[in-house]
Amino acid sequence: MDERLFEPLSCGQCAGAELLDFDFSFAFQPIVDLRRRSVVAYEALVRGVGGESAGSVLGRLDDGNRYRFDQACRVKAVKLAAELGLECDLNINFYPNAVYKPELCIRTTLSAAEFYGFPIERIVFEVTEGERIQDRQHLRSIIEYYQHLGFRTAIDDFGAGYAGLNLLAEYQPDYIKLDRELIAAIDAQPIRQAIVRGIVQTCRELGVDVLAEGVETAEEFGWLRDCGIELFQGYWFARPAFEALPQVSAECFAGYEPA
Repeated sequence: MDERLFEPLSCGQCAGAELLDFDFSFAFQPIVDLRRRSVVAYEALVRGVGGESAGSVLGRLDDGNRYRFDQACRVKAVKLAAELGLECDLNINFYPNAVYKPELCIRTTLSAAEFYGFPIERIVFEVTEGERIQDRQHLRSIIEYYQHLGFRTAIDDFGAGYAGLNLLAEYQPDYIKLDRELIAAIDAQPIRQAIVRGIVQTCRELGVDVLAEGVETAEEFGWLRDCGIELFQGYWFARPAFEALPQVSAECFAGYEPA
């Protein structure tokens, strides 16, 4: 396939984006839903072409190639997910500071989804709270436009970045992903427990689902489960697999009985 089909449109900023001088691929990590006792999504995590760490790729980004990288990520993630036969949701991270005009920049994703036969309603865009947002109103316009088209959205790394609850107050995503630093050893951290309870209650009132990411131990999982969280991601369930879709053992759901 000729990936030039998905080159960005020639608006002023897009046309000036530099071509990437490096390649990359993805690993996939499952997201599980306790209510269904099954995998409901996979997050595409950038890796080097030989499975090298995300840092080896992200360290090569700068203002000159960020747009091209963001666009290439979407195409490659959709392409690989389709080739792997992914039948549930696909979570893709995106860089809001690299989106110039939502209605133009999303066309690359729409074209890739159509070409590979991947339904757009199964694509979830994650905006990381760890990236300093240069223009919050611009981010809001991006999210609203994506939701209008049928995509779903999530705030990644919630509790670890620059915006915190202010970002949640300005737009309501389909769900938020609690950062690993917030939930690490939470079964023995009363202060963090109080914070997470507050976030869960707030999101419940807003109609926003909460996902705990980076869950690594049975104790963390047990406390978060008992707190009412039903979406999970982390080593406790499965490690990311390079260019593959790892499965989740039924033993990971031990101690949980759906209502």
